[in-house]
Amino acid sequence: MSSAFTPTSPLRQRFRPLAWLAITFLSISFATRVVLLLMSGREVAHTPLNLLYAFGVGLGYDLVTFIYVAWPMVLFLWLVPTRSGALSPLLRWLVYAFGVVLACVLCVGALHLKYHASLKVTWPAILPFLFILPLAAFTYTSRVGQWVLYGFGLLLLYGLLFVAASELVFWNEFSVRFNFIAVDYLVYTTEVIGNIQQSYPIGKWLALLVLLALVIFAVGKRGLRARDDGSRLWQRGKVVLLWLVLTIISVAAVNGGMKDRTHNNYVNELAGNGIYQFFAAFRSSHLDYAKFYRTLPDEQAYARLRQLLNTPDATFISSDPRDLTREIRHTGPEKRLNVVLISVESLSGDYLGTFGNKEHLTPYLDSLVDKSVFFDNLYANGTRTVRGLEALALSVPPTPGDSLIREQHNEKLFSLADIFNDRGYRSDFVYGGYGQFDNMNYFFANNGYRAVDRRDIPKTATIHGENVWGVADEDLYTLALGQMDQIHAEGRPFFLHIMTTSNHRPYTFPDNRVKQPNHTRAGAVAYTDWSIQDFIRRARTKAYFDNTVFVITADHCASSAGKTSLPINRYHIPLWIYSPANFKPERVERLMGQLDIPPTLLGMLNFSYRTRFFGHDLFQLPPAREHAFPGTYEKLGYLQNDVLSILEPQRKLEQFKPDYATGDATPVTPVNEGLVDDAVAYYQVVSELFKHGQLVHRAEDSTPVQPLPAAASSAPAPATSAALPASASSSPGVH
Repeated sequence: MSSAFTPTSPLRQRFRPLAWLAITFLSISFATRVVLLLMSGREVAHTPLNLLYAFGVGLGYDLVTFIYVAWPMVLFLWLVPTRSGALSPLLRWLVYAFGVVLACVLCVGALHLKYHASLKVTWPAILPFLFILPLAAFTYTSRVGQWVLYGFGLLLLYGLLFVAASELVFWNEFSVRFNFIAVDYLVYTTEVIGNIQQSYPIGKWLALLVLLALVIFAVGKRGLRARDDGSRLWQRGKVVLLWLVLTIISVAAVNGGMKDRTHNNYVNELAGNGIYQFFAAFRSSHLDYAKFYRTLPDEQAYARLRQLLNTPDATFISSDPRDLTREIRHTGPEKRLNVVLISVESLSGDYLGTFGNKEHLTPYLDSLVDKSVFFDNLYANGTRTVRGLEALALSVPPTPGDSLIREQHNEKLFSLADIFNDRGYRSDFVYGGYGQFDNMNYFFANNGYRAVDRRDIPKTATIHGENVWGVADEDLYTLALGQMDQIHAEGRPFFLHIMTTSNHRPYTFPDNRVKQPNHTRAGAVAYTDWSIQDFIRRARTKAYFDNTVFVITADHCASSAGKTSLPINRYHIPLWIYSPANFKPERVERLMGQLDIPPTLLGMLNFSYRTRFFGHDLFQLPPAREHAFPGTYEKLGYLQNDVLSILEPQRKLEQFKPDYATGDATPVTPVNEGLVDDAVAYYQVVSELFKHGQLVHRAEDSTPVQPLPAAASSAPAPATSAALPASASSSPGVH
C-alpha cells in the first residue's frame, strides 16, 4: 500500500482532496475552540494544563470526528471513474445505477427482515445511496468532474462553517457543545427555526458565511485539483477499506465521556467536538438503565425503595415487595379547593430579589413570598421543560435518555390529574403555543388531562403579543381564566396546569408592560412577574378566588452551565403556594425536589388517596430524609444530606459536596455507599417499572381511602382554613 502513495502515484493524486478537507476541518475546529474559550471568560483559567487538555484532547476528538466527516469525500473519490472506458457514458451509468439500486433494496430488505422495520423507519438508510447514485455519471479528470469536485468541496466547506457558527450560538445559550437539546431541536424544526429567526439576524449571518466560505475556498482551492494518472476502482477500494477499519476502531474505542476527566466542566466541553457530541447524544436518546448504569439486585433495590418511600402518613397496601402502592391518610375532611399550577419557563431562583438579585426584576413575586407558603430550597429535576412537566405530573425521578413525556407507550400513567379526577375535578393542561411540541398535547391528553393550547384561543380574542413559542403570557392567562370560568359554571372544581413561554428566547412581549427593553432576558423575567400579577389581579375578581390555590414554580432554570457536571445552583427554583383564605404564610427552608410538589400539595389539601408517586409530602417527611434529583439526559443526580451522588453511563459514579451558591463541588472520599445505593434504588426501579408498563394507573387506584378518625390519629393535625399542617410549623428548618 505504501508504494501506491509515492509522490506521483495515481492514488496519492486521487486522494489529495482528502488532505485539503482534513486541513480545512481541523483549522475550523481549532478556531471554534479558540472562540469558545474566549466566550467562556473567567470560567476557564488560561493555565498551561487547562489549555493543553482542551486543545490536546480536543485535537484527538477532531481527528476521530474527521474520520466520520470525511466519508462523503471518501466515497466521492472512490466511485467517480477515472476515464470513460469501453462503454458509453449513459450505458456505464445505467449499469452502475442498477447496482446501486439493488444494493439499496438489499440493505432496506435486510433491515426489515432483521428488525421488522417498515420503510417509515428505515428511510434514512436510503440517503447514502441517493448520494452515490450520480457519481458515475462523469469522469474525475474531465472539466465537468473538476467543477463537480469544486462545488462539492465548497458545499462541504460551507457546511463546516455553518456547524461552527451554530456551535457558537448554542454555546452562547447553554455553555456546552451540542448535546441532547440539539438533537431535540432537529425534531421540532418549525419552532426552532422560528426561534432562531426571531432571535438573531440570520439572513446577515448566512450571507457572511457564504462570503467567508468563498474567501477560504479561493485561497485553498489548489488542494482540490482533480488529478489521476490511472487509478483503478479496486485500488481505490483499499483506501475505502482502510477508512472503514478506522471507523470501526474509533466507534469501539472512543466515546463522548472519555474527555470528562477534569473537575472543570467548561474545560471538558472545550475538549470535545460539537459534531461528535451531537451524534453521541443521538445515540444516548434511549438509554437502558440496567445496561448502562450501576444496579442493585432487584430484590434489594425494591426493598430499599420501599423503606425510602415509607412515611408516617403512608401504608403499603400489599406485602408484595415490588408493589409500591401506598394509602396516604390524613385526619378529617378534604379541602375541595380549585388548584392552578403555573410552571413558569426558566424562572431561576437567582432572578428573585428574595434570593439576592439586585435588579428588581420580580417585585410582585417577591411580595408574594410573605403571603404564601414559600419554599426556599427547591431543586428542579432537569434542564428541560419536559423534565419539569414530568416531575409535576408524575412525581418521578428523571429517567435516563428521553423524558417520559416524549417516550413511546407513555399513555395512562399514574398522574396527579388522576387523583383530582377521582374527586370530580376537571384537569386541564393549558399551553400558549402548539402542544405538539415536545409531545406535550399527546402526553397530557392521554394521562388524565384535557389538552388546551393556542388552537383553543377564540378567533375573536385580542392577542397582545406572540412569537414562535406561543402567545404572550397575559393572553395565555386569559385563555386559562376562560377555562376556569367555564368549569366553575359547570359546578365542578378545577385543576389547571399552565405552562408559560414568554421567558424564552427571543424574549418578546407586549410593549408598555415593563421598563426593561424587549428582546432581553431581563425584560422577559420582568414581564413574567408583571403577567402573573395581572393574572392574580383578574382572578381576584372571580367568585371562586377564595376557594383557589395558586401554585407557582419553574420548569427549570434559565442556564444549566457550570464548572461541574451538575452545578447545583443551576437547579435552584422557587415555589409559592398562595391561597390567602386557606393557608397561613410560611417560609419552608427544608430541601425539596421538584417531584415532591404533587404529594406536598395534596397533603396541604388534606387528601387521603392511593399513590405510587416517588416524591414525598415534605410536611410528613421525618428530618434528614429530604432529597432532590437534579439530572441531565445522561447524568442522574441524587442530593441528600448535602451530598450529591451522580450516576453515569458505563456504570460510573461521582460523589460531591456541592456549593449551593456557586455550583462548585468537592469530591467526597471515601464514597458514601449508602447514598449511592439509595440513588440506584430510585433510578433503577422507576426505569424498570416504566419499561415493563407498570407505572400505569390501575382501576383499583381510584379506590376511596378513608381519612383517619381524629381520636385515633397520632399524625399532625390537618390544616385549618388559616393554617398549615401542624408538622409544617414544628418541622426543623421551618420558621
